[in-house]
Amino acid sequence: MPDVHPQILKARALQPLLTERAAEFNRIRELTPDVVAALKQGGFFRLLQPKSIGGFEMKPSDFSKVTEAIATADGSTGWVVCQSNGCSTTAAYLDPPVAQEMFGPVDGILAWGPPGAPFEAEPVEGGYCASGTWRFASGSQNATWLGAHMRVKGRSEIRTVLFPKTSAKMTDIWHTLGLRGTASNEYTIKDLFVPAKHTLLRDKAVDRREQGPLYRFTGNQLYSSGFAGVGLGIARGLINAFLELPATKGSRGASRPMRENNVVQSQLAQSEARWHSARAFLHNTLDEIWEHVAQHGEMTEQQAGMLRLAPTWAINQSREAVSTLFHCAGSIAVFEDQPFERRLRDIHTVSQQSQGRQLHYESVGQIMFGMKPENQF
Repeated sequence: MPDVHPQILKARALQPLLTERAAEFNRIRELTPDVVAALKQGGFFRLLQPKSIGGFEMKPSDFSKVTEAIATADGSTGWVVCQSNGCSTTAAYLDPPVAQEMFGPVDGILAWGPPGAPFEAEPVEGGYCASGTWRFASGSQNATWLGAHMRVKGRSEIRTVLFPKTSAKMTDIWHTLGLRGTASNEYTIKDLFVPAKHTLLRDKAVDRREQGPLYRFTGNQLYSSGFAGVGLGIARGLINAFLELPATKGSRGASRPMRENNVVQSQLAQSEARWHSARAFLHNTLDEIWEHVAQHGEMTEQQAGMLRLAPTWAINQSREAVSTLFHCAGSIAVFEDQPFERRLRDIHTVSQQSQGRQLHYESVGQIMFGMKPENQF
């Protein structure tokens, strides 16, 4: 049996604290200070940072297992850890002293919203002038740096600009169905000068300073690996909670306890199989591609397609498992003091994000047929 990465064991050790604080995350719509401190002290914001600046430079399958272990207790915490680590891969594209300046301190955490906003950075002497508003900055509560992906005026490039959080105006917009503890808020900058050294061409070889296999995976591919782990963790947490229901739990009008109901038995077994098969597909895909990249330096287009398919499948199969067993649990599942309704809300929020969208299946099918995918994946 292969060794378990120490960070996975540390993530499992955090589960009791996260379970205890989960209701408070949901109420205040951010993580509590003691949990943020535990994540910092445990190195959970350094999972994908280069070893050269003190990071773990963790392979994607282990990263997914960490986010899964955390999300088994609380989906919002798993999401924040995944998002913050995805952002931190920018350290591999900055000059080493700049990367150390940003990410060296224990509170060196970066947050940003997704690309696609219609704002342009204007080249000026020594850097860029940037203005704009972005949403979905998950983990912004913990961040000391923010970023934005912007078209450069007069050029055909998307440049990521990074700036201190104190330079931006934060707006609380995160009133949502699920993942309420992620503080995925809005931020605005106006006529902000960003030095050139604090900008980069994300995922482009021309700016890549680190040559390890981890940084031959795009940021989006690492996000998908980690967010798939979040989905699997939420589902695992609900399956475990379902199994812990009292042996005498029954349904109104039923002649036997729920555990003796043949339909429930079948749906439980199918949910467990759905979870294990999706997880195995994810990890096998990630490890096979990791080994190929370590040997050859790049992944093939077919492998990139599988790397899109496996996380999407894991997220959607996790949603199906959660929905099935939530229904099986009966009316008790709708109460806030029970471990079901928050996970139902969280997994449906995960699957609504770009990593879980059904459109990815079309793109992968097109790649399998040797066609160019029509949509970004």
